[in-house]
Amino acid sequence: MGRGPRAILALGLLFLRLAQANFAPHFFDNGVGSTNGNMALFSLPEDTPVGSHVYTLNGTDPEGNPVSYHISFDPSVRSVFSVDPNFGTITLVEELDREREDEIEATISISDGLNLNPHSTKFAMDRHSGVLRLQPGATLDYEKARTHFVTVVAKDGGGQLRGADVVFSATATVTVNVEDVQDMAPVFLGTPYYGYVYEDTLPGSEVLTVVAMDGDQGKPNRILYSLTNGSDGAFEINETSGAIYVMQSPAQLRRDVYELHVQVTEVSSAGTPAAQAMVPVTIRIVDLNNHPPTFYGESGPQNRFELSMYEHPPQGEILRGLKITVNDSDQGANAKFNLRLVGPGGIFRVVPQTVLNEAQVTIIVENSAAIDFEKFKVLTFKLLAIEVNTPEKFSSTADVVIQLLDTNDNVPKFTSHYYVARIPENAPGGSNVVAVTAVDPDTGPWGEVKYSIYGSGADYFLIHSSSGMIYTQPWASLDAEATARYNFYVKAEDMEGKYSLAEVFVTLLDVNDHYPQFGKRVQEKTMVLGTPVKIEATDQDAEEPNNLVDYSITHAEPANVFDIDAHTGEIRLKNSIRSLDALHNITPNGDRIWSLEVQAKDRGSPSFSTTALLRIDIVDTEMQSRSPMAAFLMQTKDNPMKAVGVLAGIMAIIVAITVLISTASFWRNKKSNKVLPVRRVLRKRPSPAPRTVRIKWLKFGRTKAADKFVLREDRPNENCNNNSLGSTPPPTAPAPPPPPSMGPAHWTVPTVSGSLAPRQPPRSPKPKAVGSPVQSALVSELRQKFEKKNVHNKANF
Repeated sequence: MGRGPRAILALGLLFLRLAQANFAPHFFDNGVGSTNGNMALFSLPEDTPVGSHVYTLNGTDPEGNPVSYHISFDPSVRSVFSVDPNFGTITLVEELDREREDEIEATISISDGLNLNPHSTKFAMDRHSGVLRLQPGATLDYEKARTHFVTVVAKDGGGQLRGADVVFSATATVTVNVEDVQDMAPVFLGTPYYGYVYEDTLPGSEVLTVVAMDGDQGKPNRILYSLTNGSDGAFEINETSGAIYVMQSPAQLRRDVYELHVQVTEVSSAGTPAAQAMVPVTIRIVDLNNHPPTFYGESGPQNRFELSMYEHPPQGEILRGLKITVNDSDQGANAKFNLRLVGPGGIFRVVPQTVLNEAQVTIIVENSAAIDFEKFKVLTFKLLAIEVNTPEKFSSTADVVIQLLDTNDNVPKFTSHYYVARIPENAPGGSNVVAVTAVDPDTGPWGEVKYSIYGSGADYFLIHSSSGMIYTQPWASLDAEATARYNFYVKAEDMEGKYSLAEVFVTLLDVNDHYPQFGKRVQEKTMVLGTPVKIEATDQDAEEPNNLVDYSITHAEPANVFDIDAHTGEIRLKNSIRSLDALHNITPNGDRIWSLEVQAKDRGSPSFSTTALLRIDIVDTEMQSRSPMAAFLMQTKDNPMKAVGVLAGIMAIIVAITVLISTASFWRNKKSNKVLPVRRVLRKRPSPAPRTVRIKWLKFGRTKAADKFVLREDRPNENCNNNSLGSTPPPTAPAPPPPPSMGPAHWTVPTVSGSLAPRQPPRSPKPKAVGSPVQSALVSELRQKFEKKNVHNKANF
């Protein structure tokens, strides 16, 4: 399609407004050539590209409501434009062709959501004759729109004015009034309808009035009212006014609520019934607040409810054995009340807690642990119902009594965690020891307790399974000296195996069943004059005083020589005897050996005693004063192993000291790092050949065993490192101490080692022992060796 002269498009605009209380929106008329408004006399070149924005609809609503825009076309023509409903923007959606059609008819509309059908119009106009008609299928409704406004646009064919193409047009508004006809049913006003009859309302009183009118308001018909059903003769209605009256007293009314059906009928001008309509009316019978809440059981009103249940039911369980209903016969707010339980708190709760008129009462377990048969055999509550919003606050109560049944929910418990018993060790088999007691609060078979014992110490004991009495085995022979204490466990158990434990301690009481015992029935002792000897007896009984021993001399010849300590068993010469001469003067034969009969007696009841024969050899103390070693040997004459042990200990000490000194010297020399790897220079003073020092041991009486031991010196250790430096001579050592009385001895080696070696017996025994103190000589000799060693070491530094 070429670009020829401008195509002239004439758009016929039909604008409809509904005459209602809400005014219809309208377009702005901005005149010819405008690009926004009502699109009147709008022209467009045929070569306008598809998709171009060609116009903007613009209008407003008198009430200020948002408006929307619409455009429609006759079904026989093309839809060449589209419109944005919110902004009114019109867009070309199809190509234009002036040779095919030189004008396009479209219907635009504006709506505020309440007026006008944006997609259709009820009227159409013949373009040539100007006749306005209803569109096919369109109808008018007086009840919806009594007046229609149609805007008509008239235009000429166009022409030239001053060299320009112009089109002249005129607009007019056509008002179409709609006449009403009888086509609508009656309409009730002010629905729904509710009425109330109170307890003090008199028969014949008006309850409420219903109002209806003919739906055809242009020419309304007369209407009549009637009750169709639901009144049961209790209510009547005035047929012309619609007033409803109660015809009975409130006490005679059988129902609380009446549902009436009121019918209204139009009467035509000819007097015949026409259209009808019906409406429900609800009438409630409202009484005064004169009824308190009431509890009901299965057989009627009831104020006491009883139930039996096991203790500790599950949390949240419903007490289904209680059938309780609560009701308030009043109406409305007068029938609203609260429910609660009065009694031990936190055990149960009641639902519902607020009731209107009537409810089934449910009681639920809240605290299972508190429902304990051992604490409460019976639980009693009061169920209280009290009105909420009434000044009278009517209330009522009902007793709820719950009998609890026992279950095995307890463990047997002993009256003490420990049981202590004491029995004599000579108790015969089967003797009672101690009775233990455990208590199970449960009743019936669950509360029965059976006892048993176990443990390593239970072998000698039995327990009565029912009474809890512990007794000894029939064959048991207890001995406190063998085992003085027993402990074991006792168990208390119910029929389902629930149990607890306690510990039993049994102590055997000692019985004086042992005699004191001496080590030997005949004993020999050597007594140094002025020193006691001791005799000892032991008693095997376990406890005092049965094992305490007292000593006494039962027989002695002569009897006035010795005394004995009754507690320690020490035997001494009497204070008057201070020398052997005095002792010989009172002895018939002058012997040094005396015999005594000593008795050891325990302190038990009854008391037991034992005797022993003691032979005492008494020696003088003069030898003891001359030499401590002699005194020692004298004291150990009767026990030679003691003397051997002491001598061995002395030798061990000497050897240990020697090893320590040698080791210390070795490590000190090694730390100096002056030892040559191949040869060493030794510098020492000349000394005579070593000799052996022989020391005679003290001989006492007939004992010569000590003569077999001598102190022997080893040869000097020539591997000693003197730490010499070159040819520097060592310092001069100080002079050694004087030698012992046995003769001079020169020591040339700083390291000393000694040993005890057996000595050959002498060829001819000497008649007397060496008189010099042997112990002093031994110590002096050892001290000289140590001093020589220290002097030599100092000289080498």
